[in-house]
Amino acid sequence: MTLYMYPRDTREPSTSNCYDQCAKQWPPLLTDASGKIDFKGTELDAKLFGTTTRKEGTKQITFNGWPLYYWQNDKKVGDTLGQGVGDIWWVMTPSGGTITAPVTVAL
Repeated sequence: MTLYMYPRDTREPSTSNCYDQCAKQWPPLLTDASGKIDFKGTELDAKLFGTTTRKEGTKQITFNGWPLYYWQNDKKVGDTLGQGVGDIWWVMTPSGGTITAPVTVAL
């Protein structure tokens, strides 16, 4: 599934600012119960991944310092319906940057 960053978070130190209603619409990407991050099947640089502790104590996965989120309306792999929502939610690039242009759909 597509992962997004939220510029109202902070990168250094990695801190999430998406809670309550925000986190219902934008569920955070959390580690498993052991706190591990599974890198199998990805070509992304494992050194860019980390975690931040959310205020309820769960560990949220970060990429290049940014906490990562899913969008509630993305239903299948490849969906990017959250791109540009509110002009503040952006897809992360494989190098750790952000894509801030709107998604274009070919007709």
